Amino acid sequence: MALLPGLTACGNEPGVVLGSKANAEVVTGAEAQCSSGNRPYFGDTHLHTALSPDAGLAGTKLGLDEAYRFARGETVTSNSGQKAALKRPLDFLVVADHSENLGLAQGLEASNPELLKSSLGQELHDMLKAGKGREAFYLLVQWMAKGSEALVSNDAYLTSVWQMNNTVAERYNNPGMFTSLIGYEWTSQPSGGNLHRVVIFRDDKSVTDKILPFSAFDSEDAEDLWNFMAAYEQQTGGRVLAIPHNGNLSSGTMFLPRHQKSGMSIDADYARMRQRFEPLIEVTQAKGTGETHPLLSPEDEFADFNIVDNSNLGGFKPTTPEMFPYEYARAALRRGLKLEQELGVNPFKFGMVGSTDSHSSLPSTAEDGWWGKSPALEPSPERWKDVLIKSSKDASLDLTALQLGASGLAGVWASGNTRTALWDAMARKEVFGTSGTRMTVRMYGGYDYTGADIKAADWAKAACAKGVPMGGDLAAAAEGQVPTFLVQARKDPDGANLDRIQVVKGWLDAAGKTHEQVFDVSWSDADKRPRGANGKVPSVGSSVNEREATYTNDIGATTLTAHWSDPSFDPSQKAFYYVRVMEIPTPTWLAYDRKNFNLHDEMPAKAPYTSQERAYTSPIWYNPS
Repeated sequence: MALLPGLTACGNEPGVVLGSKANAEVVTGAEAQCSSGNRPYFGDTHLHTALSPDAGLAGTKLGLDEAYRFARGETVTSNSGQKAALKRPLDFLVVADHSENLGLAQGLEASNPELLKSSLGQELHDMLKAGKGREAFYLLVQWMAKGSEALVSNDAYLTSVWQMNNTVAERYNNPGMFTSLIGYEWTSQPSGGNLHRVVIFRDDKSVTDKILPFSAFDSEDAEDLWNFMAAYEQQTGGRVLAIPHNGNLSSGTMFLPRHQKSGMSIDADYARMRQRFEPLIEVTQAKGTGETHPLLSPEDEFADFNIVDNSNLGGFKPTTPEMFPYEYARAALRRGLKLEQELGVNPFKFGMVGSTDSHSSLPSTAEDGWWGKSPALEPSPERWKDVLIKSSKDASLDLTALQLGASGLAGVWASGNTRTALWDAMARKEVFGTSGTRMTVRMYGGYDYTGADIKAADWAKAACAKGVPMGGDLAAAAEGQVPTFLVQARKDPDGANLDRIQVVKGWLDAAGKTHEQVFDVSWSDADKRPRGANGKVPSVGSSVNEREATYTNDIGATTLTAHWSDPSFDPSQKAFYYVRVMEIPTPTWLAYDRKNFNLHDEMPAKAPYTSQERAYTSPIWYNPS
């Protein structure tokens, strides 16, 4: 099928076909849970290239080839003309370009007559040709939130772009070395409420070529997306899952217990569909971290991390405290326990990953080597002043560079670096998300663990034989049994030492009310900083020199382990447990920019120049029934 003129401007010309180095033995399916060959793989499940309409309008010139080459560790020329490379390659990548108006910028650049038939297409075209791509991007964001019709609606064109996407993914998929999972983003944002999902296929091009991506122009309702996914599996024999974005820009709609269309309370069928097709959520990315909020977790001293809570996506309306319970993961996990008691099924039974949501084809998370979220946020003395998304209502609702974090990454415990092994691990929730660090963390739950188990050479295999990994379900406790957890965390080999391991517990009491508690279960220099009278572990301290953007690993630990039993366990109460691991404080990308560009007299004194990077595991659930 012919492409729209100008499509090849993305730089997606045929490249070198990579040789296959498939693992000889890759274990997939349920049996992979206890595979002794499981190891952590790091990747990004949420990257945009120039084919995404917002990215293309905002100045992204790099396409699919550059995205994969950069992710594999090759040097590419960035959108701003700089040489760009990762310090360490990723293990896998999902290019998740928006299905809505896929390839729009390239068609406008080529003055495609189909796009110029509408007044909006003509306006965007004229702005782009006048060098006002950012303004065109802002206009597109406002227009998308109104639920308007598609500009790019020619099926032949969309088919050609989608199949090109799949072809390039195949070209770079190198089993055992680097995995390219085929996917896209469904971009529903009614009235600016971010309900976006990344859709990821287990299958190769021979299967994914049979469909066109379902878009928000088809429906803005997630239930319709799930129906599309179910039909895909039934008709092709393939497998597919979706990962909702961080909910902090959703206007309190990401984790509502109501049907999106009717507003009626959700039922068991809804809960089953959501649990089936959305096993994971994106807990952290550049536009904020969605674990919890200080107002939701006032007893959690580390709840105030990378909080972006001033508005929804596009700055259409301010976020209010009443919205927070329906935007953050921990609150949703708690609500899931209550809904499971009412419906028999938990709609919010999800694992957690992080990813970048970069719109520059450059998936990076290193604070001292962050290539930004968009071309305007590539390294420069001016990027800290940038407004990523300008509100049409009120400047206080803008999303600014100072709010952004160099986040995040998806960690997947899989038996091999292949599509099937990685996708299966995601489906069973044996994953963790980080704010960009490559620390590793693993968690198991059971009833028969001892302190010696965590010290064994092949502790994870033995732990799995007696229990379940993160993402799993504990069997109902027999009389006298108490859930016990084994956790191991290792520092990023090129990063900061570890501060502590925490277990976050949520439970449902007999009165139907949910609760939460954060337990410090292992920490560095425990002999030098015992718990205080309030039960809290003292701060690890800080070695950060913000002015020089340096730190030392003189504090913290390289590895932490925990063998912890729940001291408040009630066998009659539903509960979940997940692990949060904290690094020692380190400089942020803003601190490095201030130092590298000598901006000490220009940048604001109270910007976030120090933070504690962290990781979140998928939960383990306990259900007495």
